[in-house]
Amino acid sequence: MAGLLGLFIGLVGLGLPIAFALGAAGIVGLMLLDGVPLAIVASRIFGGVDSFTLLAIPFFILAGELMENGGVSLRLVALARSLVGHVRGGLGNVTVGGMMLFSGISGSATSDAAAVGSVMIPPMVKNGYSPERAGAIVAAAAGLGILVPPSLTMIVYGSMTNVSIGALFAAGFLPAFLLAAALMIHLRFEAIRLNLPTERRASWREAFAALRGSGWALLIPTIIFVGILGGIFTPTEAAVVAAVAALLVGRYAYREVSWTDVWRIMVRTGLVSGAVMLMIAAANVFAWVITIKQVPHMLAAAIQSVGAGPWLFLLLSFVVFLVLFALLEGLPAMLMVIPVFVPVAQQLGIDLLHYGIVMTLITGIALFLPPFGVGLYIVISLSGSTVGQISRCLFPYLLTMLAMSLVITLFPWLVYIVPSLLGLYTVPGSP
Repeated sequence: MAGLLGLFIGLVGLGLPIAFALGAAGIVGLMLLDGVPLAIVASRIFGGVDSFTLLAIPFFILAGELMENGGVSLRLVALARSLVGHVRGGLGNVTVGGMMLFSGISGSATSDAAAVGSVMIPPMVKNGYSPERAGAIVAAAAGLGILVPPSLTMIVYGSMTNVSIGALFAAGFLPAFLLAAALMIHLRFEAIRLNLPTERRASWREAFAALRGSGWALLIPTIIFVGILGGIFTPTEAAVVAAVAALLVGRYAYREVSWTDVWRIMVRTGLVSGAVMLMIAAANVFAWVITIKQVPHMLAAAIQSVGAGPWLFLLLSFVVFLVLFALLEGLPAMLMVIPVFVPVAQQLGIDLLHYGIVMTLITGIALFLPPFGVGLYIVISLSGSTVGQISRCLFPYLLTMLAMSLVITLFPWLVYIVPSLLGLYTVPGSP
């Protein structure tokens, strides 16, 4: 097993695309098994993506692209600005609020960073924030936004572990708001310390105008949430509805998307979706080899032999995920660790809904963890700062988010509250 992981990491280090590195490691593992024909690779690759649930991924990507190009991010940020822009450190809070609103549409933390960052970094710099501090706030906010549904990470996790995606979506709400509140409090005290300027409080008329202007933008996440949580349609059907609604809003309501833009967006969606699906397919081969070699069973036995219980395993997972997801990007690393860690979590009695939220949370933070986080470089390009400059400003925000993440890891009931109230999940141990 260590050899296969070493081969995978070595191939990635040589510049081979992650999907091919995963597939190559899986094929080598199959060749080392006696009596297993290589023809099984084709069936495992097809089986890895032959899922109705996974169809949600390309449609949510399409919806996010259409909304990002249709002026939605501008209107959502304007709404957040009218609500919290007057608070000390208001522009930072606007960035967090805008990210929470936009995350409910795009499903991708890196897309959130690009969309909201391009809108918010220039005004923050103009109002006294340094470029690196403005970029750091966008990175921190995008990291927590991954918990706001629809989340592509949750869709992949749910499809691989048979955990209800609707329950995962509902479970992400409270942790997301707790992280947002902690970050906003941090930003407020920081703004007082740095004596950053405040904005004029928006009048009721201006706030209502911002709300009215963002009405179409808010309609789409409302349709998604009500539809999935109310059992009206599945996550895949919700993704299709979101894509159609995003097209109609961008083309006819806001009139900011032309048919030429639609064609370009469709092509980009196809490229991104193809890359994601190829990684999932290759990871299925790798996961099958790990299962055949009984790696999860051996890992669970090793953990139990040293007296490590579920809480120590959760903390170990926390640390491993943080490092691995930063080095290998969130989704590819998830595809690699789910077959290893999830069966061990089950054997130790850890609830998979809670474990999935912890994994998703760490994925969002790791995407922007200096100096390796892929999302970090999107923010660096938008802010015009260097890795060192943005890291100095970002680390205090990350510490606040990691502290709150540990609270969510150690207190699972924070995850269960919303899905239990909505009747989507039964708390483990309850009648």
